Amino acid sequence: MSTLSTHVLDVVRGIPAAGMQVTLSRQAVRLGGGETDTDGRIRALGDELAPGSYRLVFDTGGYFAHTEVETFYPEVVIAFGITDERHYHVPLVLSPFAYSTYRGS
Repeated sequence: MSTLSTHVLDVVRGIPAAGMQVTLSRQAVRLGGGETDTDGRIRALGDELAPGSYRLVFDTGGYFAHTEVETFYPEVVIAFGITDERHYHVPLVLSPFAYSTYRGS
């Protein structure tokens, strides 16, 4: 079984995106979630994860509303696949009008 973490960085403000709600699902079933900590991280999402397709949903609209910043994206959805038994890390680099992600380590 595999494990999963995430990290969100607000590149406009140059700080971790603390207090953002994130949910993990598989085939429309919510498996877990949480709120990013002061370092913009959630160190464990869900329980041990079997191979398959998953989705992380980041509440970017709520985060930017809290910081009183207008945003074009009310949420960011990242679909990804787990294939091996290992730890997966899915970072999100975020601004109000753009975002990027990659397979972290």
